[in-house]
Amino acid sequence: MKITIRRSDLDRITEHARAESPDEACGLIAGRDDADGTRIIEKVYILTNTDHTNEHFTIDPREQLAAVKDMRANGLSPLGNWHSHPETPSRPSDEDKRLANDSRASYLILSLEKEDPVLNAFHIEGEPGDRTVRKEELIITEE
Repeated sequence: MKITIRRSDLDRITEHARAESPDEACGLIAGRDDADGTRIIEKVYILTNTDHTNEHFTIDPREQLAAVKDMRANGLSPLGNWHSHPETPSRPSDEDKRLANDSRASYLILSLEKEDPVLNAFHIEGEPGDRTVRKEELIITEE
């Protein structure tokens, strides 16, 4: 599966993740699925990690509800979420896999482990304890 994100949205995510570091930052992604199966991210939501820790995140439920209402009002579909790994690589942790309960979602993970941030997208499915992780092709567009 392919997924696209605008460079300006990637920059917003990176800026927020750096500001929140050493805590994980998080949010939602919304947009549409193209006829060829490509996921087009049309809006990125910057939300609060109520856990305020570098090991996991919980999205503020009020902010999540407001984001979903905004998606509906703008004709967007929820595509998944994004979060940062301030000190580890851009791949799902064991906890990320355990908590991945939506097999339709794309999971974007931004690593700040090195000087240059790394963003990857993943699809996670299967039963708890037996999750399959597949890396999605991430395409960064200029607008």
